[in-house]
Amino acid sequence: MTLSEQFMEDDIHPIDIVEHIAEYHDWDFDRIADDQIAMAVEGQWRTYSITLALSGFDETLRLVCTFEMEPPEEKLSDLYELLNEINDQCWAGSFTYWKEQKLMVYRYGLLLAGDQMAGPDQIDTMIGAAVMSAERYYPAIQLAVWGNQSPKAAMQAAIAEAYGRA
Repeated sequence: MTLSEQFMEDDIHPIDIVEHIAEYHDWDFDRIADDQIAMAVEGQWRTYSITLALSGFDETLRLVCTFEMEPPEEKLSDLYELLNEINDQCWAGSFTYWKEQKLMVYRYGLLLAGDQMAGPDQIDTMIGAAVMSAERYYPAIQLAVWGNQSPKAAMQAAIAEAYGRA
């Protein structure tokens, strides 16, 4: 059964859908408010903190996927250059580094203007794309920040997508 088959009503709140998706995948989650949920999603490289919040003000379902990172001060310019390279390849969402919080962040906003509703497959794809992007670029970030690779050289780890597992 697909995720969308579990929801037969048309007007289910997007955060309710996210809660069902988290239960379906057996992810730890906390319903922070009616319009916000936080969860932990295990990846290959890390456990990612993912928060989804529905903003009634601008009718946007916002996704923020974070993981902790404390790069040395002298590597920040390399990190920012790498993030520019990464964001040139990301068509949906973008990466940034929140220095004060020491968090690497992937952000995406799904516009729901005009009383549009997000469907379960759409929301599941948003979450999956966030984790997939974080997993794809994590090795490049590591190489640029701690592996003494130039941002361009580090990007080769992300560009050369591997299929399967050794």
